[in-house]
Amino acid sequence: MLKQIPIVKNPKWLQRINWVINPVSYMEKAAQDSPDIFQTDIIGFGEQLVFVNQPNLIQYILTHDRKEFSSPGDVNSILKPLLGDFSVIMLDGERHKRRRQLLMPPFHGERLQVYGDLITKVTIETIEKQTLDTPFLARTVTQEITLQVIMQAVFGLYEGERYDQIKELLTYTGDFFRSPLSAFFLFFPSLQKDWGPWSPWGNFLRRREKLHNLLYAEIEERRKQLDNSQTDILSLLMLAKDEEGQPMTKEELKDELMTMLFAGHETTATAMAWALYWIHREEGVKEKLLAEIDSLGREYTPMELVRLPYLTAVCNETLRIHPVTMLTFPRVAQEDINLSDYQIEKGTAVMGCMYLLHQREDLYPEHTQFKPERFLERQYNPYEFMPFGGGAKRCIGDALAQFELKIVIATLISHYEFALADSKKEVPQRRGVLLAPKRGVPIKVIGYRKVSKPAEIAVSV
Repeated sequence: MLKQIPIVKNPKWLQRINWVINPVSYMEKAAQDSPDIFQTDIIGFGEQLVFVNQPNLIQYILTHDRKEFSSPGDVNSILKPLLGDFSVIMLDGERHKRRRQLLMPPFHGERLQVYGDLITKVTIETIEKQTLDTPFLARTVTQEITLQVIMQAVFGLYEGERYDQIKELLTYTGDFFRSPLSAFFLFFPSLQKDWGPWSPWGNFLRRREKLHNLLYAEIEERRKQLDNSQTDILSLLMLAKDEEGQPMTKEELKDELMTMLFAGHETTATAMAWALYWIHREEGVKEKLLAEIDSLGREYTPMELVRLPYLTAVCNETLRIHPVTMLTFPRVAQEDINLSDYQIEKGTAVMGCMYLLHQREDLYPEHTQFKPERFLERQYNPYEFMPFGGGAKRCIGDALAQFELKIVIATLISHYEFALADSKKEVPQRRGVLLAPKRGVPIKVIGYRKVSKPAEIAVSV
């Protein structure tokens, strides 16, 4: 006989407030009563929403995507104010499949090698702006690194008035949702009222419009001088055509750029800040990591760096203990479905909960401890470790994100001596739809390694 999915019993209004203000506590309390699956009522995804935290159940959902489940764009409407109507995230079915095929090539394979030297150079230039023994927030600096990388890799923009304006507006738009309270604007659409330029949402809309206009201007200017030799992602997307020989419209390009700009720098910057925190907090991690990097000698390529096993393990454990994204994109049951011992009713939205999956004691013993060795001792399957989601809507930029994370972290700790600014514990806090370190990871540069003047390091390291 099929079981009824356990339901979180708190009143709807309280559930929704708790979910926005403290999602970690909300999820952990719900999982105490039902560690594998539970039904909840949080705003933005309809009346019935099921969290799934067990690997086999998640695997069933993701491998039956487009069959028993669909991913209609309206269940992702919470992201519409940031990404627009035409982002790949908002599409479903064949439209989504075709768009992914257009977007995938610039983020994988040989294209990554092109970005390696750029990432190293930007990292060194950015950290050189910091003053020795003066605390700064790691999350702020890593965001500056990832924003510059995404601007240069996506747009091919390195300087100029438009570059500065886009950077400033992107930073503002991301920071608008930096606190749990401001996230209420996303989860409660009734708050999205334009009461003029001095109102919070009104100011957000006007700055977003300026950003959109800048992106349209860049697209139009690029179209006039487009050629096959250009290597930035925008140019590659403008040259790409679907099966019917049609290029992307300017509206589609704009929304994909918004998606890449936000998903491509906010998430990666957060992972970098967490990595710096654990590397300098957990005894022995930094020493092992430096020994592995130093074993490459004084000159090595970015591709040699990203293949290092302990560096990979450190980055994976960072993404395991603090997944930046909490949930997979929702899938909606197209019929009544038997999910193991449970029945999923037609129309129910189902989400894999990556946060709770990564905290399972049966998968990750001593799960609250930062232990990179677990990724050297065991190979986890894609439904046990999934920081980038899975199935048809797995993050398109996952390879670039991991590539950038490894290069930045390795470059920073191999050429600079850091120390946490204090001994206070860092905890995750909502930042829009993401989880980020609440305090931003206060840290400081206390010296140099290998060379006396890191700014003179060759781009190829």
